[in-house]
Amino acid sequence: MIISVVGAGSCSEEIYELARNVGELIAQKGATLVTGGLGGVMEGASKGASEAGGTTVGLLPGFDKGDANKYVTIPITTGLSHARNAVVARSADAIIAVSGEYGTLSEIAIALKLGKPVVGIRTWDSIEGVIKAESAEEAVQKAFKEISKHPDHDI
Repeated sequence: MIISVVGAGSCSEEIYELARNVGELIAQKGATLVTGGLGGVMEGASKGASEAGGTTVGLLPGFDKGDANKYVTIPITTGLSHARNAVVARSADAIIAVSGEYGTLSEIAIALKLGKPVVGIRTWDSIEGVIKAESAEEAVQKAFKEISKHPDHDI
């Protein structure tokens, strides 16, 4: 199972810790974490998953694996810049959006267009189709619940 965590490349310490908690819970449930591989929310989620013994994949916008945050287990260079957001959304069984800016908005939109479940914490949750969560625990629980509704379907 693969969960993408999306959010801004820079964020407050509070949002970083929220993302870290989300990543930790994802790893504890045995899922692989996919992010855009850079800082902010992406780093926070990767740190949490890494510290919990999980696998973290960073889909990087450029050509240099060294751009990945230090918690990425598998850095993948795409050379796609912002277009990599489509790959981040497509590769996941579910997406959890933590806060975020316009890049996050694009990932949410792509995921919804693809029919993927999107859970949002303090993000663009007024968008139809985004499942609102108030905590990391609730977000991860809702993401796994949505995935379980489609056990034989590559969502």
